[in-house]
Amino acid sequence: MITLLPFEDTDFDRFKSWIKSPEELLQFAGPYFSYPVTDEQLNKYIEDPKRRAYKIVNTETQGVIGHCELNFERTIPRLSRILIASNTERNKGFGRQTINALLSLLFIEDMYDEADLNVYAWNTNAIKCYEGVGFRINENLSTETTIGKETWKGLNMQITKSNWIAKTQ
Repeated sequence: MITLLPFEDTDFDRFKSWIKSPEELLQFAGPYFSYPVTDEQLNKYIEDPKRRAYKIVNTETQGVIGHCELNFERTIPRLSRILIASNTERNKGFGRQTINALLSLLFIEDMYDEADLNVYAWNTNAIKCYEGVGFRINENLSTETTIGKETWKGLNMQITKSNWIAKTQ
């Protein structure tokens, strides 16, 4: 099981240690941060009133295993910057638990009716996780991002409160 706690300045060094390359940063955070991530970037991030950043804590070990964010820049809130940091913590259901915890905050506590997220098309494990919770690919909205000599296609995925509730029953 996981719990979400506010991401604070005491978490900065751990967060920065998880990002080993510009490609990893882009995969995890999109173009929001520049590599290498600095304390200045992170201070600006946690002070942004349109973002709620969380650390993901494994309730069994009390260890911080990842990061996630709720982004309120648009009319529809967005799940952003979701990372289960350690390979040893992946494929254990923590990603799905994190998505469900974020959606619970949005749909139950904040009373929103829909949410979305962006994911790179090659990130099939993440897409499967999001689909398992009830997200669906929005075929009408995609992006392209260049990193080095590669171009990554970005997909938008959406979910409604009713679809999420049906999926969790």
